[in-house]
Amino acid sequence: MAEVRFLPPAAKYLKKLKDKKLKALYQEAIDKICKDHMAGEPKTGDLSGVYGYDIYYNKTNYELAYTLEYLEDKVIVVIMAGTRENFYDQLKQYMRNM
Repeated sequence: MAEVRFLPPAAKYLKKLKDKKLKALYQEAIDKICKDHMAGEPKTGDLSGVYGYDIYYNKTNYELAYTLEYLEDKVIVVIMAGTRENFYDQLKQYMRNM
């Protein structure tokens, strides 16, 4: 199974989550991505190389953005997590500043 690393924006968001059901859905998504790294949708344009995974909960769309690194083994890097609203704008801004 692949190793998972969290970048600061994702770690901060997931740490602040109070809703246990939503937190479990994020964990389920990460587990699914570990088993099949192509579970997310590949992004294009400015975000090529990034995958997005949709989570629907309580009539709200949440997103999980990740990328893959190949060192000795596969490493899944979770870049950002949050609600769909302005998610990709914030992700693009974060990617530019990296």
